Amino acid sequence: MAEALWLTLRLAATTTAILLLIATPLAWWLARSRRWWKEIVAAATSLPIVLPPTVLGFYLLIALGPASPLIRPLAGFGVRTLAFSFTGLVIGSTIYSLPFAVQPIRNAFAAIGDHPLECAATLGARGLQTFTRVALPLARPGLVTAAILVFAHTIGEFGVVLMIGGGIPGKTKVLSIELFQLVDNLEWGKAHLLAGGMVAFAFTVVVAMLLIERRFGRLQG
Repeated sequence: MAEALWLTLRLAATTTAILLLIATPLAWWLARSRRWWKEIVAAATSLPIVLPPTVLGFYLLIALGPASPLIRPLAGFGVRTLAFSFTGLVIGSTIYSLPFAVQPIRNAFAAIGDHPLECAATLGARGLQTFTRVALPLARPGLVTAAILVFAHTIGEFGVVLMIGGGIPGKTKVLSIELFQLVDNLEWGKAHLLAGGMVAFAFTVVVAMLLIERRFGRLQG
């Protein structure tokens, strides 16, 4: 169980770091752009929320498998497949948790409004400078919420990781797979212990998010 816990925490931390880097500029564009097709992009990023995890996992299994045109160019580097590997889990988790990163950050950027950005512009700030010195600090609650959501969502993933990772000990066997196998083996005591710990973790995440929203509301007020 300790091995599965370490692998899960490693996967969650890696996914969170990658998504903060990807989702932040994407959320900024979605919040500020006036392109008519931006909501199509927003819908595409939100698709994992409503798409069954096994469906997403199935297509990822094909995309990361040895017959995929995405993987064939990597054969010269000794990479035949990314399925059933930790790298494959990271790719799957990143795609599956994308909306949980984009939406809170987009909402935080949208809540800033135009006034702070216009004030920064009158003081000579432009482009990247405005983004890093004004927008990002003001959107910090959204960034924190996104990080918590992504980390927690990755901890609880099952369908996607089962499809593209299976349950290889020390490689792709995360806590959700561990729990499934404990129940399958009728090891109820260990299953109760693991499930109870995950419930406590989920409750802590919800409380943390509520506290962040409350503090953000006070700052806005």
